[in-house]
Amino acid sequence: MLKVNNIEVKYSDVILALKGVSLEVPDGDIVALVGSNGAGKSTTLKSISGLLKSELGEVTDGNIQWNDGRIENGNPERIARLGIIQVQEGRRLFEHLTTEENLIVGASIHRISTAEMKDKLEYVYGYFPRLKDLRRNTSGYLSGGEQQMLVIGRALMSSPDLLLLDEPSIGLSPALVKEVFSIVKRVNEEAKISILLVEQNVKASLGIAKYGYVLETGRVVFDGPSEKLIDNEDVKEFYMGISRSGHRRSYSDIKHYKRRKRWLG
Repeated sequence: MLKVNNIEVKYSDVILALKGVSLEVPDGDIVALVGSNGAGKSTTLKSISGLLKSELGEVTDGNIQWNDGRIENGNPERIARLGIIQVQEGRRLFEHLTTEENLIVGASIHRISTAEMKDKLEYVYGYFPRLKDLRRNTSGYLSGGEQQMLVIGRALMSSPDLLLLDEPSIGLSPALVKEVFSIVKRVNEEAKISILLVEQNVKASLGIAKYGYVLETGRVVFDGPSEKLIDNEDVKEFYMGISRSGHRRSYSDIKHYKRRKRWLG
């Protein structure tokens, strides 16, 4: 189980990005962390994976527990070896390598035999059969959806216990979003991998998650079972653009919505 306990995060000892964030990811669950752009969602993931260090960030208060140990401000490689793997926003690949070479890189944190590598590749291809067809193609020429599948597949090659997925739907068509989220749910159910899913697509993420947290300006302002959040009137209005009458709001109606958010006081 992952427990994030009231953490504060600063960049360069100056910029306060998270202000007392707490959340939990129980073993085997999908948990969604949703909110608008700039709310601190990616910072939360990086504070867990240790990637804050590469951006001069630091957890300055609170703590992060993974099973029985604390991992805040830990070495990213050590955290990855503990079983926590982050899939960063933007589909970051080794674009000059082939699809299969990218997947093989994902298994490099463990020493495995050639036979085990082959088994891992077939395991990933079972979830993403399209990648098997493209295994010899240069990854930089894949489509956006294929690249998103590849970065998730590369993460699965490391045999994670917890996947941190950062905005997997960005830049994808609605059909591809549905396909990717369906695979993510299947991975969770079949492989029993816990997932912390960061998304701006509130409806899609809460649709596959068991529990959700709403992050706003570095704070958790709402949390609860996903079905409860989906039916919450404020979540509908401020994150799905649906008014209390059930109609979608126009841009002119919602562009100043932050002023009216009751949870911001």
